[in-house]
Amino acid sequence: MDIPFDDTYYMKKALQEAELAFDKGEVPIGAVIVVNDRIIARAHNLTEQLNDVTAHAEMQAITAAANFLGGKYLQNCTMYVTLEPCQMCAGALYWSQISKIVYAATDAQRGYKALGTKLHPKTTVLGGVLEKEASYLLKRFFIERRNLN
Repeated sequence: MDIPFDDTYYMKKALQEAELAFDKGEVPIGAVIVVNDRIIARAHNLTEQLNDVTAHAEMQAITAAANFLGGKYLQNCTMYVTLEPCQMCAGALYWSQISKIVYAATDAQRGYKALGTKLHPKTTVLGGVLEKEASYLLKRFFIERRNLN
């Protein structure tokens, strides 16, 4: 029996990356980039570890995918990310010309939609894939952080 390579399958891979971030004390956001049913990039937040505000999961994944492909454009690629991209990441995704973005949880305060950031006109977006799981991980992280301080 073949494993179905669908949005849920790839979002689970992104959630695995978010768990790695959680374990490192990073905000638990993970991302994978897929082309032709193949994961070509995996990443998670590294802002604390690298002491770099731009080291979001999406930015790390964009760089890894571009390196894999040997070019800066991510046409025919899909990014799966556990939280709606912020405006910085949306801007980078715009310039990468990524074909599709699938995210889990909406970021009502800092997400690209709330801030009015545009994506490339040819980019399609799907939100809400495994939203409960991603939201739970984020909530758990911030509750634990508050309890430590």
